[in-house]
Amino acid sequence: MVGARHRIDAEVASGFCQLGHEAHWSHPSSRVPSAARGGTPSLHPWVPHAGGLLGHPQGVPSRSYIYQRRWVKLDADYLRYFDSEKDAYSKRFIPVSSISRITSIGDQKFEVITNNRNFVFRAESDADRNEWIRTLQQVVEERRRTSMSPGSSGVPPELPDRSGFLELRGFKHKLFVVVAGDKVFLYKNAEDYRLGIGITYIEMNVGNVKEVDRRGFDLTTPYRTFSFVADSEQEKEEWVEAMQQSIAEALSNSEVAERIWALESNRSCADCGSPKPDWASINLCVVICKRCAGEHRGLGPSITKVRSLKMDRKVWTEELIELFQHIGNAVANQFWAANVPPSESIGPGSGSRERRRFLTAKYREGKYRRYHPLFGNQEELDRALCAAVTTSDLAETQALLFCGAAVSCATGDPQCPSPLALAQRSGQRLQMEFLLHNRSSEPPRLEVGGSEEKPYSVPLPSVTHHGFLYKTPSMAKPIGERKGPEEFSRRWCTLQDGLLSYYESDRSAAPNGELRAEEMVCLVHNAPHTHGIENTFEVYMESERLYLFGLEKPDSAREWLKSIAKSFVHPCAEELLALDFERIGRLHYKGGLNLERAKEGWFALVGSVLHVCFQDSERQEPLQLRKLQELSIQGDNEVLVLVERRRTLYIQGERKLDFLGWVQAIQKAAGSSGDTLSEQQLTESDVPLLVDRCIDYITQCGLTSEGIYRKSGQNSKTTSLLEMLRRDARSVRLKEGEHHVDDVANTLKRFFRDLGDGLFTRRWGQDWLRATALEDEEVKISEYRQLLGTLPTVNRATLKSLINHLFRVQRFSGENQMNTHNLAIVFGPTLFQMDGKDYKAGRVVEDLISHYVKIFNVNDQEMKKQQDEIMAIMKMREAASSGTQQAGDFICTVYLEEKKTEAEQHVKIPATMTAEELTFEILDRRKVVMKEKDYWSCYEVNEREEAERPLHYSEKVLPILHCLGTESYLVVKKQMAMENMLIYLASRGGDCKHGLMKFREERNLLGLGLSTGFHDRYFILSHRCLRLYREVRSHKPEKEWPVRNLRVYLGIKKKLRPPTCWGFTVFYENEKHEKQQWYLCCDTQADLREWFATFLHVQHGGALWPSESSKVRTSRWQQDSRLGNISLIPLRGNESEMRNSVAAFATDPLTLLRNV
Repeated sequence: MVGARHRIDAEVASGFCQLGHEAHWSHPSSRVPSAARGGTPSLHPWVPHAGGLLGHPQGVPSRSYIYQRRWVKLDADYLRYFDSEKDAYSKRFIPVSSISRITSIGDQKFEVITNNRNFVFRAESDADRNEWIRTLQQVVEERRRTSMSPGSSGVPPELPDRSGFLELRGFKHKLFVVVAGDKVFLYKNAEDYRLGIGITYIEMNVGNVKEVDRRGFDLTTPYRTFSFVADSEQEKEEWVEAMQQSIAEALSNSEVAERIWALESNRSCADCGSPKPDWASINLCVVICKRCAGEHRGLGPSITKVRSLKMDRKVWTEELIELFQHIGNAVANQFWAANVPPSESIGPGSGSRERRRFLTAKYREGKYRRYHPLFGNQEELDRALCAAVTTSDLAETQALLFCGAAVSCATGDPQCPSPLALAQRSGQRLQMEFLLHNRSSEPPRLEVGGSEEKPYSVPLPSVTHHGFLYKTPSMAKPIGERKGPEEFSRRWCTLQDGLLSYYESDRSAAPNGELRAEEMVCLVHNAPHTHGIENTFEVYMESERLYLFGLEKPDSAREWLKSIAKSFVHPCAEELLALDFERIGRLHYKGGLNLERAKEGWFALVGSVLHVCFQDSERQEPLQLRKLQELSIQGDNEVLVLVERRRTLYIQGERKLDFLGWVQAIQKAAGSSGDTLSEQQLTESDVPLLVDRCIDYITQCGLTSEGIYRKSGQNSKTTSLLEMLRRDARSVRLKEGEHHVDDVANTLKRFFRDLGDGLFTRRWGQDWLRATALEDEEVKISEYRQLLGTLPTVNRATLKSLINHLFRVQRFSGENQMNTHNLAIVFGPTLFQMDGKDYKAGRVVEDLISHYVKIFNVNDQEMKKQQDEIMAIMKMREAASSGTQQAGDFICTVYLEEKKTEAEQHVKIPATMTAEELTFEILDRRKVVMKEKDYWSCYEVNEREEAERPLHYSEKVLPILHCLGTESYLVVKKQMAMENMLIYLASRGGDCKHGLMKFREERNLLGLGLSTGFHDRYFILSHRCLRLYREVRSHKPEKEWPVRNLRVYLGIKKKLRPPTCWGFTVFYENEKHEKQQWYLCCDTQADLREWFATFLHVQHGGALWPSESSKVRTSRWQQDSRLGNISLIPLRGNESEMRNSVAAFATDPLTLLRNV
C-alpha cells in the first residue's frame, strides 16, 4: 500500500491547543527508514490533528473537540503538520525524540504523548489509525535505538549558533528564533524551544539574507519571505551574520568532514568537546567547533590558521586530510592539553570570554602543553627536529616545533639545508605537509614583552580621539554597490586605549560595539562621494568583518584616519603614517630568493606607488606599480605576484576579505589612469608600455612594410586595440597573424594624436615650432637640445624612443618607401595635434630624425647596439630568402609551471635551440634562480592523452614544435623525481630492467589490438629494445620494439580506467611511419620512477642530466644580451638596398647618419 492516500478529519480541542510541526509519513506496511539509514518515507496522507489539551478552558466541557483538516508528514526526526499539501513550511513540528508513546483512544482516534504534552489525531477509519500507530511506534523505537540519549528534549541537533527573540511579520508576538547549523528554527517562546516543540524550520540551502533597514532584514526562500525585526542595529548585524554563515554551511560539502570524523577523537571539538566540529586549525592539526573557530581567528594566523572542513574545499589536499587522520585531536591534545586543570577547562556551553581566555592560554602561551625534555636548549631542539622529520613520528615533530625548534633551522647538510628538504629526501609526505603549514607559525610564549613578541602585539601608541561618525552595519563581503545616506546611522565614537567604540549617542553608557586596534588589519580611505556620505573610510578586521564609517568634512575624516592608523600600525612602519595613503595595513609576503617562509610586512598605497616596510628592512621601499613587468594572481586568488626588473614579490592572502580589496586596488593603481603620458603604464626607461609594445611589434613585423605609417588600418580594429592597450598594455600580446602592422601603426598614431597635453606639451609646443626658423644648424640643434631638457621625464624618454624608432624605419626606406621627409609629413601634425596646414610641425620631426645623434646625445655604445640589431635583421632576412631556418624564424608560446595566461612566454625558437636552452631562456625571463638541486625541465604536455613527457636536455625543440597538435603545449617546470632517478641509476647494476607491468594496447585504425582492459605482462628493457612476454616463464616475446622508436609519456587518460595511478602512455613509430599506442601501469610510484629512469637511460646513452648546465646558461645569456632587448623575427622584402646600407653603417655609423 506504499503510496496510497488516506483522508482523515482533524479534531482540535475546544480548549487551548498546541499545533505540531513537519514530518514525512511512511506507510505502516513498509519498513520505516531510520535516521541512521538516512531514508525518507514516501507517503504523505491527510491526517486528523487535535491540539493537546494542556488545561481545561472555562465553560468548555472536557474532551470536547472541533475538527480541522491538516496535511501531516512524518520522518525519522519530526512529526509535522501543514495547512495544505502545497505548503513548504509547517504550522507545528513535534520531535520524534520527545514522543514517549502512542495509544489508541477509539473512534478512529489515537494520541501522541510527549514528555510534556499530548496530541490527539483522528483518521478516516480504524485501519488507517492502526497503520499510523504502527508507523509512529516503529519510528520512535528506531529513534531510541540509534539515539545516544533516548527521549531527549528534541531541541535542534546542534548547539545554536545564535538564539533570541525577533519580531516576524504576520505574528502578533515575538518569536524565539534559533540558528543551528544549516537550519533556522522558529518557536512560539523560549519554553517551547526548551521542550523542542516548534512552529517550523527553514532549510538554509535555499535561503538568502538581505538587510532592509536599520533594524530589519529579510530571509528569502523560493517559497516565502520571512521579514524579521531586531531590537537594535547591532543585534540585526549579528543575526544577519549568523544566518549568512548558516547559508554557507548549507551549501558546503561534507566529504572532507566525514573522512576526518572517521577518527573518533575528531568527532568532538578539541577545545570544548562540542559534537561534530566542522572547522579546523590546519597548522595545529586540531578539529574545532564553530564557536571555538571564531576565537581561534582572534589569535592571529601566526598562531592558528582556521579553515572550514566543508567550505574551504581547495585547502584540503590528500596529504592534509591524512595528516589529520594521523594526528587529530587525541594526539594533539596529548601535547597541547596535557596539564589542563579542571577549573580552567571549557565545555560546549562556555561563553566567548571563557573560550578566549582558555585558547589564549592553551595555544598562544602554551600553558597546558607537555614540555619536551630538550625545552630551552635551542641547538638540541633543532638537531632533534632534523632527525624527527626523517621518520613518521609526527607527534615528536609537533612537540619539538611548538617547544621552540626552528622550522627553517640549519641542518648542516648542503644538499638538504632545511628540515623540509630532509623530509622530502626521506619521502615523508606528512612531515612535509606539517612543516609547510607551520612555516610562519610562532611557538607559544607567555605575554611578557620583549623583542620576540608578535609584531602587532607589542604596545602601540596610546591614541585618543572622539566625535560623531556615520556608520553602516558591518559586512562579511566587499562593498559591491554605493551606500546611500539612508543606510548610515549617526553614532558617537571614541578611540581610546586601542579600542574603537561606537555608541547610540554621546549620552549612552554602554557601547553598541567595539573594535580592537590589535585586530585591525587594513584601513581604507575612499575617494570623495564614493557613498552617500561625502567622506568615508573602511576598517577591516581579522575576523573577516568590514566596517564602513563616514563624515561630511574631509578634514575631520583625515584626523580620524590618522588616529586609527596610528593606533594599529606597528612603530616600525610609522613612516608610512606620514603618507597621504589610500590604503594601509599588514599583509604576509615572500620576496627575493628567500621563499621558505612568509613574513609579515606593512603596506601603504599612494597613487600608483606601493610603499612597503619589509620585516628585515630599516626603511620603507617604494614599488612603482605602473612599471611592473608582471602583475598576476596565482592559485585560487591566494597569491598576488608583482615582478619588477630586479625582484619578485609574492603577497599572500591570509584573509580573503581585505586581500581581495588589496588585489583590486593594486590592479587599478598599476593600470593607466588618464590620457597624459605620466598616467600610463611605463617601462623601466619611463616610456609608456603602449608605445613600447607598438614600436617593438612594428620593428619585428613592419620595418619593410610598404607605406608603413602612411597607410591607415581598419578603424574598428584600431579602436579596439587602443582600448585594450589603454586598459592594460601589460597583458596585451601583439602577435603576427593576429594583428596587422597597419592597424598597430594607426594605433600608435592615434594614441599620440589623442594624448592629453601632447608629446611636446602645450607650454613648450610653440617654442619647438619657432625653433625651425633658425637658419644656423648648430644653433637650431642647440635650441632643440635645450627644449628637450624642459620636457617632463616621461615626455623626454618617449620622444627619444619614438625618434629612435623612426630613424630605424627610414633606414629601410628602400622597401617601405618612408624616408625622413615622408615620416615627418605623417608624424608632424600627429605629434603637435594640428590639422597639417602648418609645415613647421613636419619640419621639427624631420630635424629630430636627421640630427638624432646630436640632439639626443647618442653615444658610441648605443650606436653599436643599433648596428648589431640591424645586422641581425639582415642576417635573418638572408636566411629567410635562402629557405634555411635560422635564428628567429619561429615564435611559440611556452608556459612556466602551469598553463595560464599570466604564465605564458613568447619565445623565438632557433633550429639549434635545445630543451635545456629553452628552459634557461624562460627562467631568465622570469628571473627564477636555479638552485643546486632544482631540476628544471621543459615538458611536452598532451592534453588529449592526459600525459606529459620531460624533454631530454639535448633534444632540439623546433622539430617537436612542428609535430605538436592543437591539444599539446610546452611548459617549463621542476622535474621532482629526477634526483631519485639519478640515485636509482647510480645504485643499480647493469643497464637492463625487467618486471611485471599491466599492459593495454590501443585499438589501431585497422581494428587490431586490445580494446579493453589491462593485462599482466612481463617486460625486459635493454639498451636496444623493449620486449613483452605473456608471463615470466615464457621464452619467446610476443612483441618487441626498438627503444629509439619509442616516446614515453607519464600519465594515462582517466577514461581508460587504469588499475593504478602510476602509468605510462607509449607511442611507437617505425621507419615506415606506422604508428602504435599502448599503456603500461606500475604497482607503485617507485616502480614507475625506476622504469622511466631506465627508459631515459637507454634512450640517451646514460646521460639523464647535464653535468655543466651552468656554463651553457652563462654563455647563452651573454650571447643574447648583446642584441639589446628588441625581439626580432624574419622580415619580408628586397635585400639589395638593405645590404648596401648595412655595409655602410658597419663601416661608419656616424657618417651614414649625417648623410640622411
